Amino acid sequence: MTPVETLLRNAGLHGKPLGSFPPQPGPVHLSSYARALGTRMQAETQPAHESLKPQRVHFQSQNFHNILHWQPGRACPGNSSIYFVQYKTYGQRQWKNKEDCWGIREFSCDLTNETSDIWEPYYGRVRTTLAGVHSGWTMTQRFSPWWETKLDPPVMNITQVNGSLLVNLHAPNLPYRDQKRKNVSMEYYGLVYRVFVINNSLEKEQKVYEGAHSVVEIEALTPHTGYCIVAEMYQPTLDRRSQRSQQRCVESP
Repeated sequence: MTPVETLLRNAGLHGKPLGSFPPQPGPVHLSSYARALGTRMQAETQPAHESLKPQRVHFQSQNFHNILHWQPGRACPGNSSIYFVQYKTYGQRQWKNKEDCWGIREFSCDLTNETSDIWEPYYGRVRTTLAGVHSGWTMTQRFSPWWETKLDPPVMNITQVNGSLLVNLHAPNLPYRDQKRKNVSMEYYGLVYRVFVINNSLEKEQKVYEGAHSVVEIEALTPHTGYCIVAEMYQPTLDRRSQRSQQRCVESP
């Protein structure tokens, strides 16, 4: 079928006798066909631009370190594209450029400083350029650091003292500094520590402490018995706990 026949078929005129054609001049119909054809061509080229758009644009937050992540678009081979990142606070109209992530090849961007008010919700978005062709923007869902950050387990050190175990717990640091330029600990937000003891001979776990103190003494240990200690943090306001620390195992004297 010729292109003209295709156009006629789309208009419902293909196969009709000449006398049954509408009396309007042919050029009027052909101009409408041209417009329709142009619209179709535009629609067919649009997916090519859409296929460049970054995929799975989202925030990952660990101890309020807020990193924007994404994956290349379907039509972007490897790291041949460059990316541009913007962000804004919920309710703002104007997007702001992240200068350190403006024209990068990486698939992540640290927006910790730009999202430092942890009670505010934010948005991020990313676009790409490949061979002079710009994609559209891909935007995150609304991101709230206070509600979405994940907690690392506490760092735990164990010392044997006169038949007891002294457990020292350290919460992860926040990405902020106080007025003296010292790192702020996660304890600032009212953490609760939980310490568990596993008696290896009995294969039994027992919670021996829950509270805000970072130094815990474990007493009344059975001599010459292996014990493993694990700890976790709990944030009451969020009703959220961290993963458990790695086990630290000792044998009582």
